[in-house]
Amino acid sequence: MHEKSLSEINERIRDGSARVVTAEEMPQIVEELGTAGAVREVDVVTTGTFGAMCSSGVFLNVGHSDPPIKILKAYLNKVEAYGGVAAVDLFLGATQPSEDKGIEYGGAHVIEDLVAGRQVDMEAVGAGTDCYPQVELETSLRLDDINQATMLNPRNAYQRYNAATNSSDRTVHTYMGTLLPKYGNIHYCGAGVLSPISNDPKFNYIGVGTRIFLAGDQGYVVGSGTQHNPQNNFSTLMVTGDLKRMNTRFLRASTFYKYGSSLYLGIGIPIPVINETIAQNTAVRDRDILVSIVDYGIPRRDRPTVKVVSYEDLKSGFVEINGKEIPASPLSSFHMAREVADTLKGQIDRGEFLLTQAVEPLSRSGSARPMKQTKEFPKVEDVMSRDVAVAKEGIRVDEAAKVIVGGSFDHLPIISDEGKLIGIVTAWDISKAVAGGKTSKVSEIMTRRVYAARPDEPIELAARTLDTHSISALPVVDKENKVIGMVTSNDLSRLFARRR
Repeated sequence: MHEKSLSEINERIRDGSARVVTAEEMPQIVEELGTAGAVREVDVVTTGTFGAMCSSGVFLNVGHSDPPIKILKAYLNKVEAYGGVAAVDLFLGATQPSEDKGIEYGGAHVIEDLVAGRQVDMEAVGAGTDCYPQVELETSLRLDDINQATMLNPRNAYQRYNAATNSSDRTVHTYMGTLLPKYGNIHYCGAGVLSPISNDPKFNYIGVGTRIFLAGDQGYVVGSGTQHNPQNNFSTLMVTGDLKRMNTRFLRASTFYKYGSSLYLGIGIPIPVINETIAQNTAVRDRDILVSIVDYGIPRRDRPTVKVVSYEDLKSGFVEINGKEIPASPLSSFHMAREVADTLKGQIDRGEFLLTQAVEPLSRSGSARPMKQTKEFPKVEDVMSRDVAVAKEGIRVDEAAKVIVGGSFDHLPIISDEGKLIGIVTAWDISKAVAGGKTSKVSEIMTRRVYAARPDEPIELAARTLDTHSISALPVVDKENKVIGMVTSNDLSRLFARRR
């Protein structure tokens, strides 16, 4: 097997003779020259990704005030930063929402404001001790006014990420963006062929101490990221860098509609082609990287997989589901991922970026276990009423009124001839119809967009649905969408009262 050392490659970088290509170019080179030929001809492969990396944040040392203060709580542009580290050390998380603007502005926006050179207002509350007597403080800061601003991101650069779709009959707003009902769209993340870990999946090079491109500056891999799960091809990285040296070309705040803020980051890792194994790994193509399309219409931790596809399929713009072409669009930017890889390539070509030997390899096994929950939460089936009347859409309004009067609810689920839920009518709907002289069929007055619950859902999900849509009852349906019960706001109120 043809091999060369990292020191040889760094020497070529110093004297300007190193051959550097991007991960987009490498597959064709390996196809033409083979792995041995690629090792001879290529020294470094640059990778890149640019996407929302929620698990990000910065440590800030704001310096000691006079009189001194031991910060208990601090707010930067009304976004809370954690003060339980030391007197004037703060940690600001990217997804923390602001106190006044809510999810429209968060920690990510404060981080971008600082990098952009904008002024940030700080309010702090102190403990009031003998050595830290000040109890309140207000000031304005720019990044240059802060002693240290160290980015430390617990989980970045996912090896790959599940794509998302939505089988339910309502729009859902998630960290994967807005998902339209009835498989209306597919969203995916990641750079595919350019993804750093996809080009070194077994961590033959990437390890603790590896120098990387991070938001426009040089940063480092600290270790495996949280939820690191390489045995299932879901590896992650924990990374760090100096916020003061970053730039907003590769660091941008974002807000996901009805979800919250996140931080878009550009991360690139140069991979030295020291042997044929690495050459083969860096020859990965979009068609080789498989992704599960997951149904976010099921509001549970373990969501069903609708289909397994490749990045090549996703990047085509359409994926077939149940005989229908569904539009697929990225939440990350492949254009910016390519710019990251190209920028890193230019830095290495100019001798500005040397590669580092890892001081410790990253683990090839990890853990992404679900939370251990010691307190069992009731499900919808534990509180729902099973004695619920239903009717078909062909009945008259006066007949529906009699069913409601003779039943236990002010809501009457309407079903199809096959027994599936297709609508709902309330006592109020009937009252309005009678007052307006509309006394013919229920189909003319019923609500066809029905929100329903599943029997195995936690009651918190049902409560959220009731609150979000300002309704007072939910039909409970089985897997075939047939009505098996009803849960009301009164049922949940009584249950929550007992739990308190």
